[in-house]
Amino acid sequence: MGIFSFLKRQKAVREERPMAEVALDAKLGRTRSRFRDSLLDFLVGKKPIDEALLEELESQLIMADVGVDATARVMKSLEARVARSEVGDSEALRLALREELFTLLAPVERPLEIPESATPFVILVVGVNGAGKTTTIGKLARQLEDGGKSVMLAAGDTFRAAAVEQLQGWGERNGVPVISQGTGADSASVVFDALQSARARGIDVLIADTAGRLHTQSGLMDELAKVKRVLGKLDPTAPQETLLVLDGGTGQNAISQVEQFHAAMALTGLVVTKLDGTARGGIVFAIAERTGLPIRFIGVGEQVEDLEAFEARRYVDALVSIDES
Repeated sequence: MGIFSFLKRQKAVREERPMAEVALDAKLGRTRSRFRDSLLDFLVGKKPIDEALLEELESQLIMADVGVDATARVMKSLEARVARSEVGDSEALRLALREELFTLLAPVERPLEIPESATPFVILVVGVNGAGKTTTIGKLARQLEDGGKSVMLAAGDTFRAAAVEQLQGWGERNGVPVISQGTGADSASVVFDALQSARARGIDVLIADTAGRLHTQSGLMDELAKVKRVLGKLDPTAPQETLLVLDGGTGQNAISQVEQFHAAMALTGLVVTKLDGTARGGIVFAIAERTGLPIRFIGVGEQVEDLEAFEARRYVDALVSIDES
């Protein structure tokens, strides 16, 4: 079957049913409004570019959660364009801003691809409480099943009975097996058993949930590292993917979450969820600038298809598209 690519599959789905698709700019409505109302509207028309206008743009980028570092990078590039007379007025500046934001995000557009393998491809999902890990797992499982992959889930969040029940609910809806033990069981043991079972059954992809924890809780972070070590005893390459799920509404706090989880777990990808319900979607730019880690998916709604493979151009255009008619 070759490599399973979420990005290729979702592009194909959009082409097959364009009338059923809700535009990304509608799903990102609150963040789009912040960008358009407070960030872009003052650039309408062909105003001359002066120091005051550039300072206002810089302030608005920071207030839109783009972050200090990302804003500094964007402004440096824009000011260089102005100095070279490539950008002559505020209307041209809007167009240049869109391209600079795309340039910022393009390097982290690296969608998850799952190659054919004799052993299960293991996805370990981590994150703080309430970020949306279990829901993300359920949506991933469904999309993989729809794409022809066999999937198993591991209920590694053994601290909350509700978490196990929620994952089992997704398993029933998707028709995929869920390996679990009792509340309070050792998470590493659950995931180890799940990998053994997945290998015995010839499963293509094992997705393992873990207990939510604050990135500042060093003891719990050590438990996550233990899960990873235990998986490696069965398969030295496992987990092949370690995904951190971030709540897009947390703003700049997401940066410290990424940095500390990455230090403990050597993350391979990020999922930014709940972007449909927040005006803080500018955080994606800050994450890209500060971490450089692949953004595999964004969550923009409750439906299974609302877990979307991240596309830099599509994201930028959804936030700062300009009516050029």
